[in-house]
Amino acid sequence: MKRGFASDNNSGIHPEILNAISAANEGHAVGYGGDEITEKAIKRFKQEFGEQTDVYFVFNGTGANVLSLSTLTHSFNAVICADTAHIQTDECGAPEKLTGCKLLPVETFKGKITPAGIIKYLHGFDFEHHSQPKVISISQVTELGTVYSLEEIKAITALAHEYGLLVHMDGARLANAAVALDLPFSAFTVDAGVDVLSFGGTKNGMMMGEAVLFFNPELTKLTKYIRKQSMQLYSKMRFVSAQFLAYFENDLWKRNATHSNRMAQLLEQEVKKIPAIQLTQEVDANGVFAIVPPEIIPQLQEKYFFYMWDEHRSEVRWMTSFDTEEEDIIQFAALIKSLMPG
Repeated sequence: MKRGFASDNNSGIHPEILNAISAANEGHAVGYGGDEITEKAIKRFKQEFGEQTDVYFVFNGTGANVLSLSTLTHSFNAVICADTAHIQTDECGAPEKLTGCKLLPVETFKGKITPAGIIKYLHGFDFEHHSQPKVISISQVTELGTVYSLEEIKAITALAHEYGLLVHMDGARLANAAVALDLPFSAFTVDAGVDVLSFGGTKNGMMMGEAVLFFNPELTKLTKYIRKQSMQLYSKMRFVSAQFLAYFENDLWKRNATHSNRMAQLLEQEVKKIPAIQLTQEVDANGVFAIVPPEIIPQLQEKYFFYMWDEHRSEVRWMTSFDTEEEDIIQFAALIKSLMPG
């Protein structure tokens, strides 16, 4: 299948990750996380985020978000999130079904929620007729490809903790955010007041598997049971853990994310040269959002598949990946120009 711009999920597995999976396949190992590879991977996360970090490996991003929120909440709680958040729009109601919680979507600006938007939901505490706000969930990178600054994250976590709430970060594209911010992971997560992190790697060269990181062990007394009930406890866990070891080795995560971000910036530069294309979001990471003449979209999709973002205004989303090549960008831009009417 030709490389396209539909999703960084569509890319393959980085060869270094594949090699790590193959190496982990030698012989037998204790299941359910009792193996040496998983032990090493947990230690590696602790090196990155601090010794207080509790690490739970899961199958996928939805599982990571559900485990995070299930650990933090009761069914009478509410989770405040962006109206564009993955937990709100793209997880088929899984967070609400499996936690029992109400999601409270906040209108966003450039994909981000702000303290001003959050605070109107911070009421009804101790009132038994009202779902009790408990968690603020933010996505880093956001669903619109933008990145929260360190100051923006700190403002949200400060507000949350002032009201006794916890903060969850959906980090499906955390590596892309780290590269964009030029900061270590810990600086804009645990050090910025985030309580729980869904740490993703699948969109950045891994095959499968995510990690849930809790920065306060007091929160995780029941998490292992919740993970099991959520069907997210992998018996052959070493094959997830091995990927994360390779992901951190020689900064593979950074190399991959730097490349995918750079490819998005190149795509941005090329489409800016086409007057009929209107960019709709800042290109902070590896996503480009644009309004494209609707009559050329089917022809573009035949050659380089991508998704519509908002059909009503002919807005598309183009995602770049660790394996996107400059030639892909140049040829795609040339195709757009060739299809322009007149």
